[in-house]
Amino acid sequence: MKKADLIEASGEVVGMQNAALCYRRDKRGKTEVLLITSRDTGRWVLPKGWPIKGLTPPEAAAREAFEEAGVEGRVGTEPLGVFPYDKDAHSTEGVPVLVTVFPLAVRRLVKDFPEKGQRRLEWFSPKKASKKVDEPELSAILESFTAPSDP
Repeated sequence: MKKADLIEASGEVVGMQNAALCYRRDKRGKTEVLLITSRDTGRWVLPKGWPIKGLTPPEAAAREAFEEAGVEGRVGTEPLGVFPYDKDAHSTEGVPVLVTVFPLAVRRLVKDFPEKGQRRLEWFSPKKASKKVDEPELSAILESFTAPSDP
């Protein structure tokens, strides 16, 4: 989906966000991905946020993963894909946002992070995670995700 396809009827360009698809291998070597709940609706989502001045999009995605889920790891520079969603922004109309998703190989989860206690965190297989999210394009990204052999 192109940015131009997500322009509102009013002519305003949508917002852009960066997300981290955080993954690890379980004890059996199977890939797991981390989903978190949004603070406002409790929906299952990826850690994501607005661009951060001075950081590249993958670095911004990694920062969001740390702030929202306590994730530390290595972020990939090639996007896995993009998906649109409507960010409520606490108004009667959602704000159309286009999210670029970057892979993040999780090295560890820290116990103390900025949004600790504000969200639930849970590991899922990519296929199961794809069924938990609301956005069809994000679901497709999750379902087709294969962790690199050397993250």
